[in-house]
Amino acid sequence: MTHVGIVGAGTIGLTIAWRCAQRGMSVDVHDPAPGSGASTVAAGMLAPVGEAHYGERDLLELSLTSCALWPRFAAELGVDIGYRENGSLLVALDAGDRAELDRRHDFHRELGLPATRLTAGETRRREPLLSPRISGGLHAGGDHQVDPRRLHTALLDAAVTAGARLVRRHVADPSTVDADVVVIAAGSHSGPMLSAAIRPVQGQVLRLRGPADLGTVVRATVNGNPVYALPRADGEVVIGATSAERGFDLTPRAGDAYELLRDAIAVIPELAEYELREHTVGLRPGTLDNAPLLGRTGDPRVIAATGHYRNGILLAPVTGELISELIATGRTPEALEPFDPRRF
Repeated sequence: MTHVGIVGAGTIGLTIAWRCAQRGMSVDVHDPAPGSGASTVAAGMLAPVGEAHYGERDLLELSLTSCALWPRFAAELGVDIGYRENGSLLVALDAGDRAELDRRHDFHRELGLPATRLTAGETRRREPLLSPRISGGLHAGGDHQVDPRRLHTALLDAAVTAGARLVRRHVADPSTVDADVVVIAAGSHSGPMLSAAIRPVQGQVLRLRGPADLGTVVRATVNGNPVYALPRADGEVVIGATSAERGFDLTPRAGDAYELLRDAIAVIPELAEYELREHTVGLRPGTLDNAPLLGRTGDPRVIAATGHYRNGILLAPVTGELISELIATGRTPEALEPFDPRRF
């Protein structure tokens, strides 16, 4: 029986642990504080279309594959994780933002991705809470959402039920892990263990609460600044989109909160009346090309599963499938080849 040691009990680490345990492997997950990283700060958008950028074709294909796995993945967990298939609206306020929306629409069409360009009136009919200033929109019907906090709890339960063991200890060196295979899934803290250039990218997130009136995820560009509002069924609305290179600083900053609220309220004025419940900071693991490190490393015993940047929640199902397959068969799945950790 293959003994697998996984460093990191976030969404990625627990998904791999669950899949490996299901394959009959002996699994230990090492983490002193499961869920204390970016996994439970993230908003939970599953947005392969909304997050698509020029020059990221391999990452887009992996994201689309993972998004297609999400319905079965969510159902298999067997509990409510807030999974919703209601799409998202990308909206613009002024002419400059509208021009960027047109460019994104052209990009989506070029890739054959589902996205519908909307007039200002059509956009507001889809989401009546939007500001009258909205000048246009793009509906991404393939975008979904999940509650990462519920997801993390469900994954921890599923992994342990399948036979994985949680070891509450800090690991700084994979050589100290007693296992046949060691998977590094420690997010922004993975770099030193892999001798890889993984940088922490800070993201600040606000959680508001009010009437459950907002019906869909809204993503906007306000004077060039990205912002999103993600509603939950219970009336919670998650606001985010900041991105800053500040090392491992986890300080919630008033200026970031102000900018997020200013831009979100410009798009959805009613949010000004919502209760501000939480301001949290997370560190996304970024790589040189903002694509994950997935697969074998220079150490034949060590496998990387990190560097997912903004897409950790979205890519969890496909990462779990592919990394567990690699461990079980000893062969690198073709879908992992563009994300070889040794590519830099």
